[in-house]
Amino acid sequence: MNIRRLVLDVDKAVSRPSVIDIAKAIEESPNVEGVNVTVTEIDIETVGMEITIEGQKLNYDTIVKAIESTGAVVHSVDELATGSRVVERVSRKR
Repeated sequence: MNIRRLVLDVDKAVSRPSVIDIAKAIEESPNVEGVNVTVTEIDIETVGMEITIEGQKLNYDTIVKAIESTGAVVHSVDELATGSRVVERVSRKR
């Protein structure tokens, strides 16, 4: 399967690793062309992030291992785009 975009819900401890360390580990994974890390929540002990990764033929398991090697934890896959092109989500009006 040609995974082109992954959006992951990731948590890390407040003190370590840094957001830069996590982005660097992901960026070093094969076929990653871009990484966007957005902090979504901060509490006393943890930082919640939404991480968007784009590329060609991304390997989910390799990316998760890269994130976990920094000490962060992947909670869920919030978006997945596969195929020969990325199909952008279209919001429905109700």
